[in-house]
Amino acid sequence: MPAPVSIRALNEIEAKQLLAQAGVRVVPTELARTPDQAVAVCERLGLPAAMKIVSPDVIHKSDVGGVRLDLSSPNEVATAYREMMAQVSHRLPRARIDGVAMQPMAESGGVEVIVGVSVDPQFGHVVMCGLGGILVEVLHDVSFRLLPVDRREACRMLTELRGAAVLHGIRGKAAVNIEALADLIVAVSNLVFARTEIREIDLNPILAYADGAVAVDARVLLEEP
Repeated sequence: MPAPVSIRALNEIEAKQLLAQAGVRVVPTELARTPDQAVAVCERLGLPAAMKIVSPDVIHKSDVGGVRLDLSSPNEVATAYREMMAQVSHRLPRARIDGVAMQPMAESGGVEVIVGVSVDPQFGHVVMCGLGGILVEVLHDVSFRLLPVDRREACRMLTELRGAAVLHGIRGKAAVNIEALADLIVAVSNLVFARTEIREIDLNPILAYADGAVAVDARVLLEEP
């Protein structure tokens, strides 16, 4: 009988560090454990800022008041930190809280894309990409491939999407950089192909622009012996 498998979830900072080392462009994100640290981080990384709770016991951050966006001043950041700690602690009094993840708000106007990796019980690791927002939630407009994936195959995945026209620019929007998106998919594929202990990756959303693509949020699960 196989030994039991332990799964560990990296926090957002750890996940983004792992992905950045693999060549995935991510929004810079740092951990803050006090209101003053949160202010110092956002002043260094830039305003307006986003703040998200960092806790191994909080999966759906927004459900417990663990996400604040568009914080435009140091005073707003410090106040949001105190309010977030109080709210999360009240709703989940036993939750272990490591601090908050601070990051600058991403540039507006990007097209939301998702990229993920999961393990199929029959075929092993598979990579997925799709358009974000309502297109993935309602239409399930996604494409899958077995690992590893090269740039040509990643471009095909994006072309297969029913809403692929969104990537090429509609209603006056500029077309996104398809090659940059494909390179991001390949970087994720290469990372998991080299690090088979990775069980899941969820990059949602990725914002795609005419000049590139950046992961705004990241979730990574690792298998541990």
